[in-house]
Amino acid sequence: MGRMLGAVNRILLGLVGLVLLVLGLSVLAGGLDLWRRWDLGPPQQWPLSGPDEVLLDRGTPAWWQEAGWWRRLVAIGVPAVVLLLALWWLEAQLRRHRLDAVLVDSGDGHGALLRAPALEDAVAAEARTLPGVERIDVTLDRRRTGPRARVALVLAPHASPADTLTRLRDGPLEHARASAGLDVLPARIRLRSARHRAERVS
Repeated sequence: MGRMLGAVNRILLGLVGLVLLVLGLSVLAGGLDLWRRWDLGPPQQWPLSGPDEVLLDRGTPAWWQEAGWWRRLVAIGVPAVVLLLALWWLEAQLRRHRLDAVLVDSGDGHGALLRAPALEDAVAAEARTLPGVERIDVTLDRRRTGPRARVALVLAPHASPADTLTRLRDGPLEHARASAGLDVLPARIRLRSARHRAERVS
């Protein structure tokens, strides 16, 4: 889920960046009179096609004086809401604490970097061999006190949650902690039970 969210964020950022780049280059081309110099036609209805033109003339704000209070509220409120949502989304992206690598003591005084995705895959692969584990997704987060594992676990039908959690804690998570040389590896585990398919009786 985390990888899919990251891919969606990158696609959205790429599209927004592309749109802003095209708009910026179009405005720059009009300001430098490149449309005329290069004998190119500006986009249809484009307001700025030459250095002497402006985006808003003096007569444009007349609608503001004639508009009712609710139109003024919408004109101010909608951009304000969009701006707040954009700032919230940006803050949410900056708040993401996905761990990239873990520094492992290699014994030579320098240490080695262990890629977090490799450690996540190793924990998930070992956990899938445990009884009661139907599916599992492991993510390592960066915390001020050290790495933390975030686990989404789907239990097999009729599996014991307590037994499965004990095996997961004493097995894959403990092995990951020891291999990374961590004093502790706290984990936040979200449990969900797989749907049991009804058996057909003849």
